[in-house]
Amino acid sequence: MSVVIETTGLTRVFGSLRAVDGLNLSVASGRFFGFLGPNGAGKSTTIKMLTGLLAPTSGQMRILGEDLADENRAREVRRRIGVVPENLALFDNLTGREYLTFIGRMYLLPIATVRTRCDELLAMMGLENEEKKLTLEYSHGMKKKLALAAALLPGPELLFLDEPFEGVDAVSSRVLRDVLRSCVKRGATVFLTSHVLEIVEKLCSDVGIIANGKLVYQATMDEVQQQNGSLEDRFIAAVGGDQAGTQHLSWLAESP
Repeated sequence: MSVVIETTGLTRVFGSLRAVDGLNLSVASGRFFGFLGPNGAGKSTTIKMLTGLLAPTSGQMRILGEDLADENRAREVRRRIGVVPENLALFDNLTGREYLTFIGRMYLLPIATVRTRCDELLAMMGLENEEKKLTLEYSHGMKKKLALAAALLPGPELLFLDEPFEGVDAVSSRVLRDVLRSCVKRGATVFLTSHVLEIVEKLCSDVGIIANGKLVYQATMDEVQQQNGSLEDRFIAAVGGDQAGTQHLSWLAESP
């Protein structure tokens, strides 16, 4: 099984903050990898480096077998990956179809292919009746689905998703989960960040946990299930949150 994401000592520093600190990570091809961590742990910074949006301060990374330090190779790698960033990065004054068409042409796909894939993606995401709406008018869930459609349009080998389920209703969440399962079934690799541990347990084959910029836990979901406790237990133990349940507010404490 080939490795599609490999980092060695990957580090990103912002002033005095080490947002990612010596990350050593390996993700195999065809896996659904859940990348977990508390707020501010370094998840989004890691994705930005892995997708070439942010240069690392130090360390090495190979994506789809290529060294991203080589700009020519990095450009080719970007054509083989799809990304749903944390801020979605949609163009407000385009319709959904216009946006998808723009993305398809940026990937140098033939216009006939772009049209066909736009039709299929808009139908799958339930956006086929929103043709005249600008993305500015979309609900949050609709924007999430459009962003995922754009990431899927080029048929990526590797898909990066930064909190795709945040703020999404149950119906949209089901659609997104089904689409992602289909991607993995056809051989793609998915790298997902999420705070919703229940979704990670249902979808992912592997998990990694980052805290204070460091990878503190990595295992397959089978290994997690073989250990006593749930993914939530593993997560809390890994990030040092064992004492969280002992905290209380004095004015809400039970009467003696």
